[in-house]
Amino acid sequence: MLARNARSSFSNSFRRLPRHQRYSPRHDVRLQSRSLATVASTSSDDSDLVSFYDQPATRHSSSSHTGLFGSYALHSPDSFHDLTLATLVRAHLLTERIIRARNDRDELLKVVKNMDRLSDMLCSVIDLAELIRNAHPDQEWVESANQAYEQLCEFMNVLNTHVGLYEVLRDVMLDPTVTKTLGREAYQTALIFWRDFEKSGVNLPPEQRDRFVSLSSEILVLGRQFLNEASSARPPATIKHSELKGLKDQGLGSRLQWQSRFTQLLVYPGSLQAQMIMRSAPAEEPRRKVYVASNSSSPQQVELLEALLRARGQLAELVGSPSFAHMALGDKMAKSPENVNQFLNTLLDHTRPHARRALRTLSTRKQAHLNTKPFPVIQAWDRDYYCPPEPPAPPIPLPPLTIGTCFKALSRLFRHLYGVSLRPADISAQEVWHNDVRKLEVVDEKDGLLGWIYTDLYARSGKSSGAAHYTVQCSRRTDDDDEAGDLEPPESHRELVQVSRAFEAGNRYRMPDGTFKLPIVVLLTEFSRPSAARGPSILEWHEVLTLFHEMGHAMHSMIGRTEYQNVSGTRCATDFVELPSILMEHFLTSPTVLSLFSSADDSAARQVGNHHEDPCHNIDTYGQILLAVLDQIYHSPVATQPNFNSTAALAQLHTTRGLIPYVEGTSWQTQFGHLFGYGATYYSYLFDRAIASRVWRKLFAKDPLNREMGERFRQEILRHGGGAGPVVDDRIAPERARVGERRCGGDARGRAMADRGRGGDTRKALTSTYYQ
Repeated sequence: MLARNARSSFSNSFRRLPRHQRYSPRHDVRLQSRSLATVASTSSDDSDLVSFYDQPATRHSSSSHTGLFGSYALHSPDSFHDLTLATLVRAHLLTERIIRARNDRDELLKVVKNMDRLSDMLCSVIDLAELIRNAHPDQEWVESANQAYEQLCEFMNVLNTHVGLYEVLRDVMLDPTVTKTLGREAYQTALIFWRDFEKSGVNLPPEQRDRFVSLSSEILVLGRQFLNEASSARPPATIKHSELKGLKDQGLGSRLQWQSRFTQLLVYPGSLQAQMIMRSAPAEEPRRKVYVASNSSSPQQVELLEALLRARGQLAELVGSPSFAHMALGDKMAKSPENVNQFLNTLLDHTRPHARRALRTLSTRKQAHLNTKPFPVIQAWDRDYYCPPEPPAPPIPLPPLTIGTCFKALSRLFRHLYGVSLRPADISAQEVWHNDVRKLEVVDEKDGLLGWIYTDLYARSGKSSGAAHYTVQCSRRTDDDDEAGDLEPPESHRELVQVSRAFEAGNRYRMPDGTFKLPIVVLLTEFSRPSAARGPSILEWHEVLTLFHEMGHAMHSMIGRTEYQNVSGTRCATDFVELPSILMEHFLTSPTVLSLFSSADDSAARQVGNHHEDPCHNIDTYGQILLAVLDQIYHSPVATQPNFNSTAALAQLHTTRGLIPYVEGTSWQTQFGHLFGYGATYYSYLFDRAIASRVWRKLFAKDPLNREMGERFRQEILRHGGGAGPVVDDRIAPERARVGERRCGGDARGRAMADRGRGGDTRKALTSTYYQ
């Protein structure tokens, strides 16, 4: 609701807010809006990006009286605590103002705007805390961020079940004289608030509302613990010297063989040794041992996952939903678990013959290797040996893919499609959390500055693994905030409140259509670090794909500038949000786009092209669909049954629908980290891949740099964020395969996938595009 991005939370109330005693002004914090002039120069050479990223020298300037993201309110871990308290005070006051609106018609007209302001006030600190606790190398900052996250999420969940707020919004929605004053975006924002209030059990009796808050708190804690355990190290496999005979790898393999002659060889899951054994050991036993070790779990890890699934099921039952999946999918494009399962079943049916043909090929190889009867069974530990995963490669030869070269190509691509460029920006040392961080301005050729992208691209100890896009600040119109109408804080908190106001006042710019807070996003990856000795980092092709994917999210945030932060950029339906990022991967299949990586005087040796598909790709695709099915099972009504066993459910799925036998003693589900962040919506990747394939074919395949098509996608899809509903219909695909809009039931202006026969024909059309 008021923070759909803050997944769940705890409970808190104003009476528990400690009297502020610790804060003392360390700096003259005044409420100052930055200069309302915009812009960076519109003339810059993309080659600047190459030197910006490919030179290892530190580029930070020294600057006093500032902090993270240029805000003095974030100059130290203690200041983060002050900002949290200040935000809570202001949030309480704004909540009280909204509640009083029932008695004042002028205030009633401002309810939706003020609720969005309240959401933004809390989200801006919660989102920031989520980034810091995953990226900051200083443990004091991490602990401060954790405290901020938990305190604000406590209050958030109280707001999610706040009867007074709900009743005011109901008055707004049921009064035609008020709703007719709301624009489309404002009305969509109000509908999201309304729907999320009801999803949070606001109509429940007080005791059950308290139970909802308690369960939400429990889910947050369990989810965090589950994520920590999902990425934790698994015990090693013990490998004998005799089991390593005939290793195909003569480098690392020879060293392991020599080492195993003198000592017990412990091979840790995920290590280079484990990967080498899975690909190179002719004997099955060492591969089986490594596979079992890699997919094992402790009883405590299994129970932690099942406790999370059980709590989610109980939360859904509390608000009258048959399952968590039913509760989660009501406001998604798919609308229901039944639609999702039909979509996944269709994908399985389509993929199964292709995957079986690939398995038959592997079986033939195994037969020849072991001299067995025809078609021996392919086990889970056989896949990598008989069909070693081949790293993806570009379809044509390219120059060395340094990070700077990739950003140069991205900037050129965005300029062709949208008239938008990436520009290097100066930063101070206090503005960032590590010397690796670089800052980009995103500049439109007509409107000027759109926002900022901070990039933290190199692997380091303590940094979260994988790649991610963090929204630190959403866009929002601010010149109609009516802050003058806010309630005044108690005398004891007035100085403290200035911290929140100063923090919120930053990064406001006058645009042609009003004054806006501009978006700030952060990209985290774990690429190899450049050095003076080795030179710039050169990315593997799969890393280029990752960078383009995450930049798809970033540009959605930049271009999706809306008046209401609750629908800006990537704040849209979960099963729509991956469309722009997956579409970016399609551009890397085009030789025309790949030419953007080159320079006019490029004479460097080119990486060899390798335009072919992994022959076992369909085996992996089938496995990915099974994971989406497993996600639906885990969030179905069975999760709350007393005898629910997540390992048994995994085994049953493999037995009944899998193509490779389940391995007794394994329980990989505890490493399925997406079960927390994408609970009941893991299908979204498959769903959006289908849509992205259609959009690519209809708009960009013939001419991927066509500005007219880029503008259509920008204006009709990206620009609206979640404020107009993700419509992919005849404007984008002439077959009129509408995949749904992000609106709740009762909105006469919105249609869902169900409008076309419960999506049957549409899902089949989407399925077919997934494979084209």
